[in-house]
Amino acid sequence: MKITTLVDNSRLDDRQDLAVERGLSLHIETESLNILFDMGGGNTFCQNAPLLGVNIERVDIAVISHRHHDHCNGAVGFVSHNSKANVFLKDCEEKNYYFRAYGFKNDVGINTDLLKGSNGRLVFVSQTTEIAPNVFAITDISTKHEKPKGNRYLYTRSQNGWESDTFDHELLLVIKERDGLVIFTGCAHSGVLNMVDTAVSYFPGERIKAVVGGFHLVGLPLFDSIGGTKQDIKDLGLALLQYPIDKLYTGHCTGKKAYGLLKEVLGERLEAIPTGSCINV
Repeated sequence: MKITTLVDNSRLDDRQDLAVERGLSLHIETESLNILFDMGGGNTFCQNAPLLGVNIERVDIAVISHRHHDHCNGAVGFVSHNSKANVFLKDCEEKNYYFRAYGFKNDVGINTDLLKGSNGRLVFVSQTTEIAPNVFAITDISTKHEKPKGNRYLYTRSQNGWESDTFDHELLLVIKERDGLVIFTGCAHSGVLNMVDTAVSYFPGERIKAVVGGFHLVGLPLFDSIGGTKQDIKDLGLALLQYPIDKLYTGHCTGKKAYGLLKEVLGERLEAIPTGSCINV
């Protein structure tokens, strides 16, 4: 499996030709499929794709991890560049999504034009589904472990008023290959430990070749603060060491400070995936 980072908050130092944005988009090439996992907040991933040898027109299926703009709003451009792929996302009540902190409020939700104008390309998943052979969109995510503390700044607004975001719009992507699993987390608002636990429960005894995506360990993104304490992040790293995971690849909402703390614990098992990264799993 080859995974190419089309969009992340940062880029490889030697790829100044690539654009960046605060978002995430990964192209996944398996033996039989081209998969797009998340699409950033705009058209940036489409601009970067040809520079990275990725043909967006050849994508077979696309998956949206959750309904925050920096992961899904690029789908508006995707359906115009690709004429065949369905876009899978979790079915949930329609709400507005916001970041709120210290009197500041910002809409971070999905572009509703996407929901209305996708010409039937959106597929709403209400239960765990094998969306392609050995490609699983998992909707029921464990709640055994605490969710990221940075979630406390994220809210929904519906006819019931303001509520803390429960992330009932988040799903987990797992691809099963002959030699093990690859887990894709998006932002892991449900908690990366909960996501790994979920994959282990669905596929007991399977080797986990890699966990890929954001872990949402950032607190206030503007200041790259960490959600929680330094010890919380190190404890997370120690907990991840208890699972049969070969490698963890992360970026985006993990945050640079939290990444550094995790790196102290996980060492070579942890790598960053800035824009332009290509990894073979």
